[in-house]
Amino acid sequence: MAPRKRGGGSRGGGLSFIFCCFNSNDHPEITYRLREDFALQAMEPALPMPGYDELDGMFSELVDELDLTEKHREAMFALPAEKKWQIYCSKKKEQEENKSATSWPEYYIDQLNSMAARKTLLALEKEDEEERNKTIESLKTALRTQPMRFVTRFIDLDGLTCILNFLKSMDYETTESQIHTSLIGCIKALMNNSQGRAHVLSHSESINIIAQSLATENIKTKVAVLEIMGAVCLVPGGHKKILEAMLHYQRFACERTRFQTLINDLDRSTGRYRDEVNLKTAIMSFINAVLSQGAGETSLEFRIHLRYEFLMLGIQPVIDKLRSHENSTLDRHLDYFEMLRNDDELALSKRFESVHIDTKSASQVFDLIRKKMNHTDAYPHFMSVLHHCLLMPHKRSGNTVQYWLLLDRIVQQMVLQTDKGHDPDVTPLENFNVKNVVRMLVNENEVKQWKEQAEKMRKEHHELQQKFDKKERECDAKTQEKEDMMQTLNKMKEKLEKESTEHKNVKQQVAELTARLHELSTQRQAAVVPGGPPLLPGPPGGPVPPPPMPAFGGMVPPPPPPPGGMMPPPPPPPPPPGGPPPPPGRAPIGGIPPPPGAPLGSSLKMKNIPQPANALKSFNWSKLAENKLDGTVWMEVDDAKVFKILDLEDIEKTFSAYQRQQDFFMINNSKQKEADDDTLSSKKVKELSVIDGRRAQNCNILLSRLKLSNEEIKRAILTMDEQEDLPKDMLEQLLKFIPEKSDVDLLEEHKHELDRMAKPDRFLYEMSRINHYQQRLQSLYFKKKFAERIAEMKPKVEALTKASKEILHSRNLKQLLEVVLAFGNFMNKGQRGNAYGFKVSSLNKIADTKSSIDKNITLLHYLITILEKKYPKVLLFQEDLQSISVAAKVNMTELEKDINNLRSSLKSVESELDYQKKRPQELGDKFVSVVSQFITVASFSFSDVEDSLTEAKELFLRAVKHFGEDASKMQPDEFFGIFDQFLQSFAEAQQENENMRKRKEEEERRAKMEAQLKEQREKERKARKAKANGEDDGGEFDDLVSALRSGEVFDKDLSKMKRNRKRFNNQNTDSNRERPITKLNF
Repeated sequence: MAPRKRGGGSRGGGLSFIFCCFNSNDHPEITYRLREDFALQAMEPALPMPGYDELDGMFSELVDELDLTEKHREAMFALPAEKKWQIYCSKKKEQEENKSATSWPEYYIDQLNSMAARKTLLALEKEDEEERNKTIESLKTALRTQPMRFVTRFIDLDGLTCILNFLKSMDYETTESQIHTSLIGCIKALMNNSQGRAHVLSHSESINIIAQSLATENIKTKVAVLEIMGAVCLVPGGHKKILEAMLHYQRFACERTRFQTLINDLDRSTGRYRDEVNLKTAIMSFINAVLSQGAGETSLEFRIHLRYEFLMLGIQPVIDKLRSHENSTLDRHLDYFEMLRNDDELALSKRFESVHIDTKSASQVFDLIRKKMNHTDAYPHFMSVLHHCLLMPHKRSGNTVQYWLLLDRIVQQMVLQTDKGHDPDVTPLENFNVKNVVRMLVNENEVKQWKEQAEKMRKEHHELQQKFDKKERECDAKTQEKEDMMQTLNKMKEKLEKESTEHKNVKQQVAELTARLHELSTQRQAAVVPGGPPLLPGPPGGPVPPPPMPAFGGMVPPPPPPPGGMMPPPPPPPPPPGGPPPPPGRAPIGGIPPPPGAPLGSSLKMKNIPQPANALKSFNWSKLAENKLDGTVWMEVDDAKVFKILDLEDIEKTFSAYQRQQDFFMINNSKQKEADDDTLSSKKVKELSVIDGRRAQNCNILLSRLKLSNEEIKRAILTMDEQEDLPKDMLEQLLKFIPEKSDVDLLEEHKHELDRMAKPDRFLYEMSRINHYQQRLQSLYFKKKFAERIAEMKPKVEALTKASKEILHSRNLKQLLEVVLAFGNFMNKGQRGNAYGFKVSSLNKIADTKSSIDKNITLLHYLITILEKKYPKVLLFQEDLQSISVAAKVNMTELEKDINNLRSSLKSVESELDYQKKRPQELGDKFVSVVSQFITVASFSFSDVEDSLTEAKELFLRAVKHFGEDASKMQPDEFFGIFDQFLQSFAEAQQENENMRKRKEEEERRAKMEAQLKEQREKERKARKAKANGEDDGGEFDDLVSALRSGEVFDKDLSKMKRNRKRFNNQNTDSNRERPITKLNF
């Protein structure tokens, strides 16, 4: 028996409409497919089976009517003869049973024409409507199940046109009814047949009219339409028809742009989950088909062009929202859309050598285009386009948009049009062939010649550029060496001149002293001649001592040596340091300071500090001991003078220990503090490698990056890299691949197989042949890094020197300390008060003391206010301490460690130089000459840095002692860090004071305006009262109430507001008159 199909007919009941996956490489095709549950019903043929040849002919006619694919045709012909005869008899019996009037296409065409003539459903009974729907459903079944001749006859009688005319002439009720869905189903059934599908696609209006059915609110109809249109996209030649149909629907539905209705339906919620998911799935599948099929299969530009339309309509946030449906089918379509988008954006980014292109950012897109066009022949034309865009109309009224729309369409067509002049999308501009226009502008042969010449010149330019860069590096290195040498020579010259002058002075002094000594010797000889004065008696048994020599320079000459060469007796011991203390009020003998705890002498007189009437908040400082004040800055300050200038009562009021918080608005100039938050290697066949595999691999990577042969590397090392072939970073890496003794021994054993050695092994072997290779490489690396290391140390040493000098000589800082000392002595009592100095770390504790009136005000804010009023020059102390911030980052231990490392490295190079001088020089070996010259310059530069560091240390010790700090414990980063932190806090507090001052001024201005307004209202009230007393006619109040009810009382204010609004709008209009329109108005 013949196979039974869905619908019970003889053709197509078991056939289904297929939508192929979008990622298929072949063009999908709408085909028939046998059901998997397809079963043959057992029946006995009523007629005897004919011969095999006759049966094959009859069965062939039957298969032709079924319109099967080649695969299914082969399966049918492969059936046994008995099965073929059963199928044939079954089909013939069905055809005999269905020979009624409804089995002929003419019947359905007459019914369609009749129903189309009665356009409205309003006059029909419900039974009539159901009968009409039943007739259309019967046609849909017949198109699926009747033999091929039925479909052919239906096409010949122009049945498709009848269906399309019915679709065009439907009223609203019919559009929203099941009849509409059934009509679309008829077209879908007709397209299941290859002949019917070809007929539908060749019809001039069919796809456009099908697209018009999207205007319905019936979800099932929309889903059916989208399925047909999505499938047409997959058919060769159908993609462009769908784009034309969507453009037709745009005009039909008065859309602003294509696909607008689809995105609206995608975003709209109906409340019916199943229908809603079905519709949104159909829409996403259609969108994916439009993006990925047709020209979108191969053209990145075309996909980006179409996707931009959807993105401009806001599809991305809609897709993000659709994830909430949690439907696997829908999620699959969403995943495909985003995956395709990500891939396209990645491909586009690679064109511009970028990680990501933000197409929403006009500035980033422009920067990318400018970067791509820069230094190309097209760049002047690109600038010309931009300049002319500035001259295009920008007003919002008139036909301004059309100018930009024309420019947009021209650019679109230039991007999308193929070389043959075909437009994959609907042509924005008719008869506009980009290639013909370009051909008119330039001759292709000329372009080809110029292109070849440009490519040749580009290669030459690249080679010359490489050579130029190499020579430029050589020149830079030589120039730097020359400058360093000249600088060193100048310093050496200055030092030599200075030493020559000193030597000359010393020589002159020696000559004077020699002459003096000669004169004294002559005088002495004259004193011992006969006839001179009698000699003094000497000790018994010894020679007579000579008379005392006359003193010179006011000094007593030393006594003569004792007889017998004996040492003189020791001098008498000094008097004991003890003894009664000096009386009060007198300084100790010899200026010796009193011991700790002893009463004060005249050098530290008792302070006369005014006492506050009430207890004050403490200033948490650290006092200096009185025995550490000698020779410090605290011996030069006098806070007694400050007390005469300060407003002590105001300090008492602001920092009282018991005062409650009040409204600080009337006391200070602030209300609240605003805190500031804040490498590929190719494998050779049969290579010999004896070194470690990982080490060989890393060495191979290094050599591939270095791009030099072994001979070139060897020459560079012997000549101390005169041509600058070895950058510093490469030298540092080369030091990691020094041939070890084990490597050298293994390589020596296989030196007869040098040609077979792997690249890393051969490199290590060649380098091991260089005498003292490691020492040479280290010397070369030190030579290249020396200037850089010196340049790193000098700023640190200079910062220490400058910062120490600034702190020692700043008068403003000294005055600031004097004021702070006065504040502390006034606010502190007992052991914490009566101080002569304090530790510098106390400066950063000033901000810890808060006002008792306003907790946002600290002693630092108050101090700055006092300085602004009483000591304005002191505020300039920040300008005196410019180098503090740099010096605060200097770690002396690390700096000395760097100096020591540099010294030891320099000695190592000198040792290697001594070694190389003792051995015979090879041809091309320039180590001795280059390094000798380098050592001369480097030694002087290093000694210069050492001398500077010594000077900086001495100045730093002076600065630390100047402030009474312990020099053995205080390091530069700690000492200068204290001042750096104080400078930052001072600047922040100064800015906060300024902000609070501005707020106070604004509040005062507002209060003043309110007072003036209140005064004006009072005057108006008095004037109205006086008028009422003079003319009491009883109507004034009624007029006021009437004006208040009608709003006339606000006319004056309203007029003023309107004038301000009009003035503001005029200003905006003027400022926006030349502003470009950045949003495309579809």
